[in-house]
Amino acid sequence: MLTTERQSIIIDLLKEKQTVTIQEMIEATNASESTIRRDLTDLENKKMLTRIHGGATWTEQKIREMSILEKSTKNLQDKKRIAQHAASLVEDGDCIFLDAGTTTFQMIPFLQHKDIVVVTNGINLVERLMEHDLAAYLTGGKIKAKTSALVGSQAIESIKNYRFDKCFLGVNGFDLKFGYTTPDPEEASVKQHAANFAKKAYALADHSKLRTVSFAKIFDLDEAILITRNLPEQIKSEFNAMKTVEVIHI
Repeated sequence: MLTTERQSIIIDLLKEKQTVTIQEMIEATNASESTIRRDLTDLENKKMLTRIHGGATWTEQKIREMSILEKSTKNLQDKKRIAQHAASLVEDGDCIFLDAGTTTFQMIPFLQHKDIVVVTNGINLVERLMEHDLAAYLTGGKIKAKTSALVGSQAIESIKNYRFDKCFLGVNGFDLKFGYTTPDPEEASVKQHAANFAKKAYALADHSKLRTVSFAKIFDLDEAILITRNLPEQIKSEFNAMKTVEVIHI
C-alpha cells in the first residue's frame, strides 16, 4: 500500500472516531507499528492530527483553507468522475452557475458543444470556459486570491440579476449534522445566493470532504443534491435513511 493511501485511511478513521489507537490503524492498513508511527509523525508535522499516548486525535481545521493549487491536485480522478456526471445533468438551453472551485473547473470540458450559458464567480474558470467556446458571464466582486473566487456584496448583487436552471457548488466539507461548510463566510454567502436563485442546486464533493466541518455553514444537506464518490457503505446507509437528503453516488 502506498504511503498516501495508508495516510488517507488513517485520516478517514480519525474523522470518523476523533481518537484512534495505533493498534486500530495497524488493523485498518495491515502496516507495521513502526510504519504507522512514521505516518503519525508525518501527519502531525502537517498539522493534520495530534499524537497522544498509544494513538492520535483528529485536529479539526475549521478556518484554514487550501490554495487553489493545493486543491487542484487532491483526489483528481474522483473530481473528474464527479465533474463528468455533474456535466451530464446539464441540458441544452440551460443557464447554469459554476462556483469557483477545482471540481467545477473539471466540469468545463464535458460541457463543450452544449448550448448553454454559464455564470461564474471563479476567475480560474474564465480562461477554460473561453477555450471550450462556452457563453459565459463573470460576476463582479472582490478578488479572493487564495481560491480565485469573486466574493462580497458586488458578487452577490451580480448573482441577483440571473435565474439559473442549475447551480453547481464546491464545498470544503459535508456532515450529516452540520451540513455543507466552507472556511470563509463571504464564500458561503455567494454559494447561498447562487442556490437561492437556482431551480436545482448541486454540491460536488469527493469522499475526503466527509465529516469535515469548516467555520462557515452554507446550508443543510437537504438544500442541495450531493454528488460524491467512494463513500463508506455505512455512510451510504445513513444517507439513505435520511429521506429528505438526495445523494448521487458515482
